[in-house]
Amino acid sequence: MIFKSILLPAAKEDIREAALWYKGKGTGLGKRFTAEVRDKVRFIQKNPRASNIRYDNIRTAVLSVFPFMIHYFIDEANKSVIIISVLHTSCNPDIWAERK
Repeated sequence: MIFKSILLPAAKEDIREAALWYKGKGTGLGKRFTAEVRDKVRFIQKNPRASNIRYDNIRTAVLSVFPFMIHYFIDEANKSVIIISVLHTSCNPDIWAERK
């Protein structure tokens, strides 16, 4: 079963800001970043329990190329994954706690 993905507005903003930053660093990097996020979200939709629980009920999935983690939780009742944030691995992980 494929779960529905819901990106919270703050997660969308995380992605937008990172893509803009990468766009300024090299041709096509912003698009590569968003494509990798999209691929990882598809993976999470198909395999929501594949990532370990890192904090409380929050799971994290690390991107393959870019140093970012997707923070999400599973809503079993609605067969959804709720994406809270997409943060650089050097960011304070407590940021997601404010978004719950």
